[in-house]
Amino acid sequence: MRWMVVLVLGWLAAFPAAGQDEPAADVRQSVVKIYATYRGPDFEAPWSKLPPEEYTGTGFVISGNRILTNAHVVEYSSQIFVQPPQSADRLRADLVAIARGIDLAVLKIRRDNERESFHGTHPELRLRSELPRIGGTVQAYGYPLGGEQLSITEGVVSRIEYADYYFDTYGLRIQVDAALNPGNSGGPVVMDGEVIGVTFSGIDQAENIGYVIPAEEVRVFLDDIADGSYDGRVKLFAEGFQTAENEAVRAWLGLSDDQTGLIYTGDDEDLPLKRWDLIDSIGGVDIDNAGLVTIGDGVRVSWAYLIPQTATDGTIKVTVVRKGEPVELTLPVATSRDDLMLYLGNDYPEYFVLGPMVFSPVARDHLFEFYAAYLAMLRSPIALRAEDEKAFEGEELVVVASDFLPHPITKGYAIAYRPTVKSVNGERVKNLSHMLEIIKASDDEFLVFEFYDKDQETLVFDREEMLEVTEEILEDNSIRRQGSDRFMAVWED
Repeated sequence: MRWMVVLVLGWLAAFPAAGQDEPAADVRQSVVKIYATYRGPDFEAPWSKLPPEEYTGTGFVISGNRILTNAHVVEYSSQIFVQPPQSADRLRADLVAIARGIDLAVLKIRRDNERESFHGTHPELRLRSELPRIGGTVQAYGYPLGGEQLSITEGVVSRIEYADYYFDTYGLRIQVDAALNPGNSGGPVVMDGEVIGVTFSGIDQAENIGYVIPAEEVRVFLDDIADGSYDGRVKLFAEGFQTAENEAVRAWLGLSDDQTGLIYTGDDEDLPLKRWDLIDSIGGVDIDNAGLVTIGDGVRVSWAYLIPQTATDGTIKVTVVRKGEPVELTLPVATSRDDLMLYLGNDYPEYFVLGPMVFSPVARDHLFEFYAAYLAMLRSPIALRAEDEKAFEGEELVVVASDFLPHPITKGYAIAYRPTVKSVNGERVKNLSHMLEIIKASDDEFLVFEFYDKDQETLVFDREEMLEVTEEILEDNSIRRQGSDRFMAVWED
């Protein structure tokens, strides 16, 4: 997430709101400073991690003796410490749950005695049950750069919308009229003594624009992780929607003035929708010609917001206008689908080293780390199949994640930019485990690697020599383990 253009920030001005002295005193006791040692993944050397960097942020106490913060404050952290307000102590904390898409994470102080002592004097903050009013005044608490003490700042709620967060995750987002600074990420934003959301980002190219994750999204996240895992909100996996604002297309479809909604122009045979259906309502809520619905106190957001709100048993009910007549449909929704490339979440990339080559199963993260536009220009399947579902059970792409590890066995060869393995000894590779099984089962004199990428030459190695030099190459490059656990289990079986 640190590659995102959005600059994570905090609040700038510092003055308490009139009439808020007592609530402010209570809130201050529940806001902590977080220190995290970031060790991000190294996609070109996946057996290692990036050099450590220390980041600071803000968190606050919630129910269950837990601390809530932003995911980007503690993602890929080898160590996390919590500093209580007005204290020099740093208490070791563990990551309980994280959702990088919605940018939320939950921590728990590690030692029982420290946890009990801390929560005995630092009460949980209450999450607001409804959205804040537009124009309402809010206070933000946190530890932005420029000082060591807690900062309390004030702003105005200027907009609420349904927006794209990170990693194909959508949700409500509150915009506030305030300048932001680094370090305040993860802090509570309060209205009338209740938390209306969590500070998470700002725009460095604009003034007085900051964003807050609403309490509603926080509550959904906390409910989701109650079973020990994070699944995310359900989605409608369908493409091909356009607004019904244009008068010509409305006349062509024969729509009356009171028939409003979103036009479906896709061709998914697995959906009961048909091309040129007008989605008129979802869960009984009317959709306007811009694809918006009304929620709360007159707030207009994308109709997609109501998909998880109205979903029951993996389906949603919509009304469509088809050839001028209303039709009731039930559409399937899910938290995920069987995508070819998934995001890593907070995990590190897997790998296997064989001779001079480093192989990794392709995750969605590789698309960004390896420059998606360049991969697309090379017609790499990493880019061309980024939106695909798996063609068969267990399918994954296998990429050569780096240049050759130095060794004379590579004489005359070169690795093109991040090529994807197509076959070994003429057998099509289904996934990295399958590739290792092919090599293990081979008694051929040579190993022949072919690739999907047109710029990558075919590589032929003496099989026995390639296996023999692997240990030498691992030692020369200070690689302690030949591969990730999943692949070592296959290789050593």
